[in-house]
Amino acid sequence: MRLVFSRLIAILLLVVPGLAAAYGFLLMKDALFEYFAQLGNVELQNPSFEWLSFAFGFVLFMAGVGFIGGWIFFRDRKHNYVASRFMPKRPRPPRPSNSDNGGTVE
Repeated sequence: MRLVFSRLIAILLLVVPGLAAAYGFLLMKDALFEYFAQLGNVELQNPSFEWLSFAFGFVLFMAGVGFIGGWIFFRDRKHNYVASRFMPKRPRPPRPSNSDNGGTVE
């Protein structure tokens, strides 16, 4: 039963940013469509663009996509599904120290 609740919480952690990204996309789309609708209206001389709505939608969209993308990236990194350049860096082994005898063993 505990596994069911943990999986439900994990799904909710992905659904909420997904919904935020979808809502942000809709805000950006509505701002653009409203502006182009005002451009098509002959009676309006100065159409206005809803910058605040567009910017808030952009922030929501980027936050949602970034969260989901980061979650997928770190999950794939954990399971070694990513290219070697994205794997965590391993520390180099220590170099042998140069002693007074030139590094040879006596």
